[in-house]
Amino acid sequence: MTLLGVAAKNVLRNKFRTGLTIFGAAIAILAFVLLRTVLTAWNVQIDHAAKDRIGTRHKVTFIMSLPKRYIDTVRGVDGVKEATWASWFGGKDPNDPQNFFASLAVEPETFLKVYDEISVTPDVKERWKTTKQGAVVGDVLARRMGLKVGDKFTMQSAIYPGDYAFEIVGIYTATAKSVDRSQFLFQWDFLNDSLPEKRRDQIGWIVSRIDEPSRSADISAAIDKIFDEKDVQTVTMSERAMNLSFMAMLSAILTALEVVSAIILGIMMMILGNTIAMSVRERTNEYGVLRAVGFLPKHVAMFILGEGLTIGVLAAILGLAISYPVVEKGMGRWLEENMGGMFPYFQIEVQTAVLAAFLSILLAVVASLVPAYRASKLPVTQALRRVG
Repeated sequence: MTLLGVAAKNVLRNKFRTGLTIFGAAIAILAFVLLRTVLTAWNVQIDHAAKDRIGTRHKVTFIMSLPKRYIDTVRGVDGVKEATWASWFGGKDPNDPQNFFASLAVEPETFLKVYDEISVTPDVKERWKTTKQGAVVGDVLARRMGLKVGDKFTMQSAIYPGDYAFEIVGIYTATAKSVDRSQFLFQWDFLNDSLPEKRRDQIGWIVSRIDEPSRSADISAAIDKIFDEKDVQTVTMSERAMNLSFMAMLSAILTALEVVSAIILGIMMMILGNTIAMSVRERTNEYGVLRAVGFLPKHVAMFILGEGLTIGVLAAILGLAISYPVVEKGMGRWLEENMGGMFPYFQIEVQTAVLAAFLSILLAVVASLVPAYRASKLPVTQALRRVG
């Protein structure tokens, strides 16, 4: 039996207290993993943004529209390989108005070229192009709403009055983490033809693929320069920059999550430290006996550090065991289905799990340092007289 083995067995001397401590630390690990996964998922669209894709919107605000004729001008700019457009529809299910999901009016052929990480079969692509009221939905949205190919679906809009009837012609998947798989995509022509004359031929924004990612800034500047003399000016930036501009509005929330995750770790260390200190105090007399029969101060310290290490390992195992079903399978699936625009990919990264386990073990050992030092320095006679 090794010293660390004896220390590990000492953890079970008070099973109830140790169990509560491990469970409390595991809950702290769960909270830490949740917050870190939220931060990771929030940044996934930035981290995985296409380097050769740029977006053009109204110079004043994203919600103001552009004339559709701008798309032909953008396609003529040197360096632009392909360009498409989209309009935000703001759709909602009339039978469930609280059921929100992203709905976009797009031009099918060019949209799928620019966003080639959206995956549909060739027959779905052809059927979508030839079906004016056809719609393609993400696999996450289809699963959530029980939609399948051939279904009829009527949708209302917060922007465009009336009922819009669609036929589901396909379900798409994604080959990139940054793609929202809970979108409802349909033909822009169908929306445009249903509008009054004065509202027609307006688009929300333009997205372009360029030939050289290194020329992104120059091509963006060239596009905006063309429209500087027009009634409607534009601002063009890389996909990463557009995502960053959106994230900037949420910077305070992200900072708060960082702070809270640090506080959780502090609370966890205090929980562990309190339990280990109580355990050491109760067994001070035993440590005095060990010293009296020849054990060295470093052996006593090793007993206590071994207990802390064991608790940290058990807390890490239990915390991660809870985290995967709660964070990834439970909350993650709900966020992907209901908030896919912000959390298109919500899964625990390997780095997050490793970091959580490492911090659990490290903090348990750190929490053991002071009790271990004090116990190792306590005179033998004083330790033998002390009763926990």
